[in-house]
Amino acid sequence: MATETVPYGRVTQKAPAVAEIHILWITAGLGCDGDSVSITAATQPSIEDVVLGAIPGLPKVHVHNPVLAYENGDDFMKYWYMAEQGKLDPFVLVVEGSIPNEKIKSEGYWAGLGTDPNTGQPITTCEWIDRLAPKAVAVVTAGTCSAYGGIHAMEGNPTGCMGLADYLGWNWKSKAGLPIVNVPGCPVQPDNFMETVLYLLYQVAGLAPMIPLDDQLRPQWLFGATVHEGCDRAGYYEQGDFAEEYGSPKCIVKIDAGGPWSTATYRSADGWPESAAAPTWEAFASAARCPASRTSSCPLWTSRLAPGCLRGLSRHMAEASGPCVP
Repeated sequence: MATETVPYGRVTQKAPAVAEIHILWITAGLGCDGDSVSITAATQPSIEDVVLGAIPGLPKVHVHNPVLAYENGDDFMKYWYMAEQGKLDPFVLVVEGSIPNEKIKSEGYWAGLGTDPNTGQPITTCEWIDRLAPKAVAVVTAGTCSAYGGIHAMEGNPTGCMGLADYLGWNWKSKAGLPIVNVPGCPVQPDNFMETVLYLLYQVAGLAPMIPLDDQLRPQWLFGATVHEGCDRAGYYEQGDFAEEYGSPKCIVKIDAGGPWSTATYRSADGWPESAAAPTWEAFASAARCPASRTSSCPLWTSRLAPGCLRGLSRHMAEASGPCVP
């Protein structure tokens, strides 16, 4: 019987620090599951590449996402119970959808996943986060809703929903010492999210340093530059040649593009921004990042949102990183 030949490249690779890792992806926050759907379009890397072991140096990766899973019912939920009991280690917790405030209702619950085997009662999303976050090696938000609360976290929503960092605390750290990692977007840009997951997997495998994050807990290499700085229409901007209507190949900064102040990254497969106008949607969906923007008392809200809507909101969000001033 012939001896099995191991590919030379695999022989030269450094073995990961862990053999297997699980990704528990909870979509039971307040959201639309759009981020789960979005990542199926990722190509750099694709989720298939990660799960099927096509990327060198990674441990075996198991993804448990209710939108993508073959399993259902008890067959799906067993991994969550195992993680809670400490029998699934290590694992990364991904949260999709904003986090409701279960303390402000008189009865019932806002969101949940599965039932408690002992009581038969639903387990709320908040309970799952409380149980699993302390046991996870990393906690990642998928999309604007889980990162910052999303548009439905604005004042008046009865759920009192919020972003994960507002729920756990902005200085929260995992058992491995990692902060919450936010990957916003509405929906999340697929390659942005999969690149972030890939980095974290390499870090868990002992093959990458601590993930670099900005003050909003976002990966610096993805959100460290404005769309304007990488825009392929910059030549028109330098010449002062601006578009007057959508569909023009010229710079669209004067017709609601948020490129000069937005660090959102909506890229095509070759890495270039899809459109300098696209980030205004992320700014719109991220409105809850600035508590002042939830009310009409904010001077920037009243002066810019009313006349410009998306353009005003994207500019407002860029300026709302500091104190709001007229």
